[in-house]
Amino acid sequence: MTAGVTKQYGAGSGTRHLLLGLLLTYGVFWIWLAIDPLNRRDWLLENLLVLTLIPLLLLTYRRFEFSLTSYCLIGLFLVIHAFGAHYTYAEVPFGFWLQDLWGLSRNPFDRMTHFAYGALLAVPIRELLVRQTGLRGWWAYVLPVCIVLAQSGFFEVLEAIVAMIVSPELGNIYLGTQGDEWDAQHDMAAALTGSVLAMCVASRRPGSSFSAI
Repeated sequence: MTAGVTKQYGAGSGTRHLLLGLLLTYGVFWIWLAIDPLNRRDWLLENLLVLTLIPLLLLTYRRFEFSLTSYCLIGLFLVIHAFGAHYTYAEVPFGFWLQDLWGLSRNPFDRMTHFAYGALLAVPIRELLVRQTGLRGWWAYVLPVCIVLAQSGFFEVLEAIVAMIVSPELGNIYLGTQGDEWDAQHDMAAALTGSVLAMCVASRRPGSSFSAI
């Protein structure tokens, strides 16, 4: 069983080249957006996530290789996050365009990123659970949703603590509340919705690379 899973998801030389290309492409993109961000101090706070996640994926690569699909989904989320870090989430131009187009009261890019967090990262989380614990059945779809929701709540609390300790004056910029006193709850709901949607799609495609079974 383990050998079969390893063979299915283990990266061959061609896949490793693709992963290296993915990493290098993101690195160039990240460096480009690191040049002259809208608020350097906020950019540094936002990139604490990247400076933790990327080294963690590299250090654990030999012990656990995600599928190419999962790495691409993680990479896509990090690209979205890089835009938010560069402009600050409340000031992303694409968000202002959507705000004008849809007649919204706030820049929606922050909400979209939280939705993307659930929609894009629920699949890698599910793959980790399935391959490491042998999780099967409906639990393999429910637990990733629970983990996304728990992570969202944890990060909301952690962001508030970091903002207060590191730079209290950047609190509203870093948290991207835009005057919404229920911003944390709305962000968690967006991530929850994204993860539920991702698991609904995965459940409709059993055996595919997207469902990571």
